[in-house]
Formats: sequence, structure tokens, C-alpha cells
Amino acid sequence: MLTAIRARVLPERQRRTFEELTADLDLNEGDTLSKRSAFWTMLVLAACIASAGIIADSTATVIGAMIIAPLSTPIMGTALALVKRERTGGVKFVVLGGLVVIALGALFSLLLPSPYDLLSNSQVAARTSPRLVDLLGALATGFAGAIALARRDVAAILPGVAISISLVPPLCVVGICLAEGSPSLAFGALVLFLSNFLALVFAGSLVFTTLGYTSAVREQGGRARHRVRVTFALLVLLVLVPVVLNSLVALAVAKLTDVGRASARSWLASTPGAEVVDVTNQGFSLVIEVRAPTDLPPTATLMSDLSTQLPTGIPVVLERSVGESLDLGSTT
Repeated sequence: MLTAIRARVLPERQRRTFEELTADLDLNEGDTLSKRSAFWTMLVLAACIASAGIIADSTATVIGAMIIAPLSTPIMGTALALVKRERTGGVKFVVLGGLVVIALGALFSLLLPSPYDLLSNSQVAARTSPRLVDLLGALATGFAGAIALARRDVAAILPGVAISISLVPPLCVVGICLAEGSPSLAFGALVLFLSNFLALVFAGSLVFTTLGYTSAVREQGGRARHRVRVTFALLVLLVLVPVVLNSLVALAVAKLTDVGRASARSWLASTPGAEVVDVTNQGFSLVIEVRAPTDLPPTATLMSDLSTQLPTGIPVVLERSVGESLDLGSTT
């Protein structure tokens, strides 16, 4: 049955050889000078474009940056190395490339006129609160990317763009948030990147193994199959950790917003015409949006109520529909 499924997903005439995959995905094989030069040049340019797009809150610019982003190469190279049961520099390029992207994001943020409101930027807010659906999306992207790379009839740029979308923008957001003095937002974006990276490597390794590339490894005298199973088991655990963390974060966020909404409504109960428009979590900060035709009650009352129900250190931001934004500090 597995053979039949494999034949439908990857017909033999469209199947790329093990050597072809290695030549494309391993930056330590073949003309390494040309490969690495292209990788670093395109990564720097993609990071600059993505950072500018995030700061400008332009979805089109961010997506455009991903057309040239090359992070998919060392990531899928790492997945293939796991199938080959050999050490590779793929992870090294991901780590060093990630640090470069973070540094460029921070540099772009520092060059901006101050102050800059991160919480109002949809590109930042969408990447600082990791969710389970993001991880599932990364898994699906990894499956699609690995299958596309294994087929001759699919352009190589397509899986690269899809994979880079889930990696480069979060890293840019990490740098931007660190430069703006928001470590909680940066941490959320970093968790998103790490969970996506692990999901992509796991999905890619599983696809390459299922499509039969392990047979080429055995013919070349690769190590025992049980080591691959152990590696896959470790990857499953590594992927499950972000899943559990994301689930716990989602529960905490739901509790946070429920408490914030109830406290805000109680706080505004004595103000005629005042209402709570929305309560959201952005990078572990509680953002309360209200509408009021008159002056608001003292915010100390709201913070006192929140402090009795929430953990210490939760930043609270109050936004009025007229555009006023007040940083109320953190719960005590």
C-alpha cells in the first residue's frame, strides 16, 4: 500500500535522484563558494525587504521578500541529512542566518524615527502570539515543500517561498521588538520561529523517508535504520514541546482576555455611554480598547482589580477609539 501511495505522490519519471537532492540542498557539497555566496546575498536582501515591509505594515512587501529568501535550502538540507544519518552544516547556516536576520531587523527599527508603536502594527502582532494553527500550517508547508523538492516537474522556487514565509518574518520581528525594548514580543516571535523550524525539519525528514530515499542511504553503507527511528522520535518530542507550549499559551491568553474584559466592564459600569470595544493579547501584553464619550474613571482602579486576578508583570495598554493609547504599566 505504501508503494502505491508513493507512486501516486511521486511518479518514478518525476522523481529526483538522491544525488540531485544532495547537490541542491547541502551547502557543504559541490561548488560551496557559489552556493554560500548566493545564500548570504539573497538572505541579507530578503531580510532587508521583510524588515521594511513589517515596519511599514505592508503584507505585499513582506510576501515579496520571501520570493528571494533562501532559508529553505539549509532547512530541507537538515531534513535530508537526518535521512542520510550524517552530520551537516545545515543547522549552522540556519542559526547564523537567523542571527543575521535578527540583527538586520533590529538595525531597521533603530533607524526609524521614535517612538514607534509595535502593538498597532498587524505584521508584528500576527507573529508575536504563537498558536497551534501556526504549527499545523508549518507542518503542512514542510510536507508540501519536501514533496515539491523531490519532483522534477515543480519549480524549486515554490517550496522555497512557502517555507521562508514562516521563518524570515518572525526573525525580523524578533530583531525589531528587541530594538524597541519589547522582550516579551520578541520571545513570542522567537517561539514561533523555533516551532516552525522544528516542524519543517520533521515534515521534510518524514517525506524523504517515506518516498524511499533511505534505500539509497543503505546502498551507500548508511547507519542502521533504528537510528533513523530514534531521530524521528526525538523530532516528534521536539515538535510536541512547542505544541504543548502553544496550547498552554492559548489557554493562558483566553484566561487573560476574559479577566481583562470583565474587569474593564466593571470599571466602566459607572460611566454613561462607555463600553469595552475589544480585549486582546499581543505578545503577552493585555490590550483593552474602550469607547467613552466623557472622561474615563481613574485607571488606578482598573489596575488594582487586574492585579488581584492576574499574575505579576502583565503589561496593560489602554486604547481609546479616538486614537489615544495609554501604557498603564504592569500588574503587581
